[in-house]
Amino acid sequence: MSDEIKPDALLDKIDYKTPTTDWMSTSSVQIRPGMYCYSANPKSLDTLDMPYSRKWNPLEEDWKLPENWQEIIHEGLKTRLERFRTFRVFMDICVRCGACADKCHFFLGTGDPKNMPVLRAELLRSVYRNDFSTAAKILNKFPGGKSFSGSRSMTLDVLKEWWYYFFQCTECRRCSVFCPYGIDTAEITIMGRELLNLLGLNIDWIATPVSNCFQTGNHLGIQPHAFKDMIDFFTEDIEEITGVDVDPQINKKGADILFITPSGDVFADPGTYTCQGYMILFKYLKDKYDLNVTWSTYASEGGNFGFFTSHETMKRLNAKMYAEAKRLGVKWILGGECGHMWRVINQYMDTMNGPADFLEEPVNPITGTKFENAKSTKMVHICEFTADLIKHDKLEMDISRNDNLVLTYHDSCNPARGMGLLDEPRYIINKTCKEFYEMPENTIREKTFCCGSGAGLNAGENIELRMAGGLPRANAVKYVHEKFGVNSLCCICAIDRAAFPALMEYWVPEVDVIGIHELVGNALILEGEHKRETDLRMEPLPGVEQTKEEDDE
Repeated sequence: MSDEIKPDALLDKIDYKTPTTDWMSTSSVQIRPGMYCYSANPKSLDTLDMPYSRKWNPLEEDWKLPENWQEIIHEGLKTRLERFRTFRVFMDICVRCGACADKCHFFLGTGDPKNMPVLRAELLRSVYRNDFSTAAKILNKFPGGKSFSGSRSMTLDVLKEWWYYFFQCTECRRCSVFCPYGIDTAEITIMGRELLNLLGLNIDWIATPVSNCFQTGNHLGIQPHAFKDMIDFFTEDIEEITGVDVDPQINKKGADILFITPSGDVFADPGTYTCQGYMILFKYLKDKYDLNVTWSTYASEGGNFGFFTSHETMKRLNAKMYAEAKRLGVKWILGGECGHMWRVINQYMDTMNGPADFLEEPVNPITGTKFENAKSTKMVHICEFTADLIKHDKLEMDISRNDNLVLTYHDSCNPARGMGLLDEPRYIINKTCKEFYEMPENTIREKTFCCGSGAGLNAGENIELRMAGGLPRANAVKYVHEKFGVNSLCCICAIDRAAFPALMEYWVPEVDVIGIHELVGNALILEGEHKRETDLRMEPLPGVEQTKEEDDE
């Protein structure tokens, strides 16, 4: 898309004017390339035992729906209203105050009013009022009553509108921070997607990763031998850089800790450098403190795309991590830099698969710190773990190796808003580099803007949507780049690390993307290492390139 729509042209397309049509009208919905992902592969839906798998095209008139599709939606909505108390509350308590309207990155990036969280929720709420609200049913009997009650019948055009806009939401929950009633619009999006799934209306960038994860243990469909091959490949690179064989442990029974990270860290740059940072850290801890950390080729995925599909699918994928921890006989689980992995663990794990009573309450064996927040889940975020090690002076580092980096930090949505992980990443950054600058206050911490590509939207065919949705975050990065010379955007989410390179190239091309533990891996001093001349990207360390030029002269 960057060759077709330049940034200025995309900005010119944003129009915040009040539309001429009523919000309940579906005539303004135009499903077009660049703004949607392809429909799910039927084979992926079959693997997951999801209903009505078939080939269909969102651009075609006929979506090949079952004859009784309206009845299916009605019963599905009724079931979820009875099962999830929060869902029913969220359907009833919104007063349409609009406090959330300008907080959504997709509304800010597109100007489409149906991307306002309040209005996106109304798309579903209107059908709820029509079918389940007694007051609305009474009002609907009078002329103009439907418009007054804000209710709509479930028509084919409404269904298509649901599909279009519920897959233009990354479930980032920024809107919920500003809602005076605490309505979690992401939960409404989840319910909307669950209802669409009842008709086989999923997108392929969600359904296929979920299918892969269900079959092979990770979203990318990596087989066990291929996963090990990549770890071995990183081992060789690290040895070339440091002179040390980090000797990672894989599927080791009786290890102290099971480490699980997103598969994107193993197979996609720049996450691969973050993965190498993990490996260097674990080698350091093994040599100095005899701490045994094992990887798994079965639980080879921390992320949970089931979260974007249904509660049941989320539960199935979450269970594998705990099954592997039990099989290997570890004490507790350490989780890598991931986004939705951590919202699932912190907000759903206990009621889905937990509590994990067969594991120990996590205690750092090196510092003695008890991770109270992980008492039930038995799973600790690696930033908590590493920050604790640094605070207790357990890591020897040379932070001058990161002197070429001028950093800012992106609070990844789910660890920040869903887990409250705000200070530990910043602590690590400040202890591993010398120049760090915050983006504007209203764009960070709990108020952080989304990358624009989460919740399964990180696919190439919807690139215009992603660039528009990522505009608010890119704008904040551009601000610190121009004011402070920031050249690197740090984050702790695999989706962010996959999405931000394209976003930065489009909006702020002078800024690279980096993970927290890439900084740690660069700075750590391994026992027996030779003098390092390059960082983990095999680029010259600060000062090394100049020294070589002087020697050549």
